[in-house]
Amino acid sequence: MWAYIVRRLLATIPVAGVVAVFVFSLLHLAPGDPAAVIAGSYAMPKDVEQIREKLGLDEPIYIQFGKWMWQVAHGDLGDSIFSEVPVTRLIAQRVEPTLCLAAASIIVAIVMAVPMGVLAACKAGTWIDYLVMVFAVLGFSVPVFVIGYVLIYGFSVHAHFFPVQGFVSIREGVKPFLRSITLPSVALGVIYAALIARITRASLLDVLAEDYIRTAHAKGLSSGVVITRHALKNASVPIVTIVGVGIALLIGGVVVTESVFNIPGLGRLVVDSVLARDYPVIQGIIMMFSGIYLVINLLVDISYTFLDPRIQY
Repeated sequence: MWAYIVRRLLATIPVAGVVAVFVFSLLHLAPGDPAAVIAGSYAMPKDVEQIREKLGLDEPIYIQFGKWMWQVAHGDLGDSIFSEVPVTRLIAQRVEPTLCLAAASIIVAIVMAVPMGVLAACKAGTWIDYLVMVFAVLGFSVPVFVIGYVLIYGFSVHAHFFPVQGFVSIREGVKPFLRSITLPSVALGVIYAALIARITRASLLDVLAEDYIRTAHAKGLSSGVVITRHALKNASVPIVTIVGVGIALLIGGVVVTESVFNIPGLGRLVVDSVLARDYPVIQGIIMMFSGIYLVINLLVDISYTFLDPRIQY
């Protein structure tokens, strides 16, 4: 296993390099000029050109990319073009709300999806199965911002159970923290849960048709024991796989969710940076998200051996 882990870690280096090339190229080839944004609408072309020269944007793109990669290799993501604050400091200031939202969304999704998928598989062909599948289709089809606005309208504007927007750190109290994170995590978790529920149902249906499941029932084991100790364990590999893949959905969903609920996290920072063409901030955040995604995929692959001893590396 250790040889496999080392190979996977080494394989992340070229993957990170490809991501860096695409991110840098797409940002610099996209319409918009940060120098023009800084200079303002009434600036003269000469003023814009001076700002571009000061920021190093007048250099060839391959030279800019080489300088940026050299900084990244030394752990320096650069400074924001507008605030002149190091990107690492901006990320550190905004990372707590995003991590809390992502973790809470994963918990909500798994707690909702796995029991629903198991119930749908056990009651296949009944109205319960159809109801779960309707939820799965709607949950995965409706945009997260629509779900967010519905939750705000129902539980904040009318019921006054939760705040409309904002984020409260857990350091300021567990109860205020939970009240501020509940609606955003449910809005994002519903979409994630819909995907996991469908995979859980499909995977469990395949396992329930195996001979050893019928043998377990013939030995007198209860349905709950058969499902939890035998069927669900053997069906867990596809479920864990889709949980890891779903992290990509969270990365995209966090940006929208934080904008809807006005949460000052990395998603909002990405939106603000894109509007301002703040290249170093956008590049730094995307590289961080890519690194997290690669690590999670590695952990998911490693977990296979613990879930199914037949899998070897």
